Amino acid sequence: MTTACLDALDASPPALARRVDALMLASVEHPADDDAQLMCRYADGDVAAFEQLYARHRVALWRFVLRHLRDAAATDDVFQETWARVVANADRYRPTAPFGAWLYRIAHNCCADQWRRSGRAARRQHEDGESLLASLPDCAAAGPAEQAMQEQAQEALRAAVEQLPDAQRAAFLMYAEGGLSLEEIAAATGVGPETAKSRLRYAVARLRRTLADAQRKEQT
Repeated sequence: MTTACLDALDASPPALARRVDALMLASVEHPADDDAQLMCRYADGDVAAFEQLYARHRVALWRFVLRHLRDAAATDDVFQETWARVVANADRYRPTAPFGAWLYRIAHNCCADQWRRSGRAARRQHEDGESLLASLPDCAAAGPAEQAMQEQAQEALRAAVEQLPDAQRAAFLMYAEGGLSLEEIAAATGVGPETAKSRLRYAVARLRRTLADAQRKEQT
């Protein structure tokens, strides 16, 4: 979990913070200029550079798409489409734009295209998608009791994220899953930094309220 995300939740009850911490991926940060250099090398024909980029970003990107679409089959299609667009537009990438922001803008647009193709009413949660999400590495191995508690926390946060408005959910997932900065989220979603900051702030506040309500219900 990113330090900034922990700071955003520092006013939450300790149990709530643990719930959120149980779900967040530990951020593996790579220098932005390193990703940019790899993309430029790939544009010049270095296939190995693309393989490094794919290995670095595939898990976080797949999670982002799955949490957005809540449909395993559609996630596979959009995930592949995103990388296909990266390949097709490699020669258009310029290192002045952070690679992460560029990648997630493509993914965000692909998700929007998928919604238009299928219709928002058709978007639904699939059990196979949830099982695929749960199977990805999320934290260190734990005993059965601790694992059960983590699974409860994961489900609570998944449900809370699902309830976020689309724009807030996109900002939160780019921040929590993709590790993007506010400036990168703004670039990826085509809004100003202050708008991106507001969306993220509202998302965290709403998640805090939703999870706190769920915790109170469990205690009654």
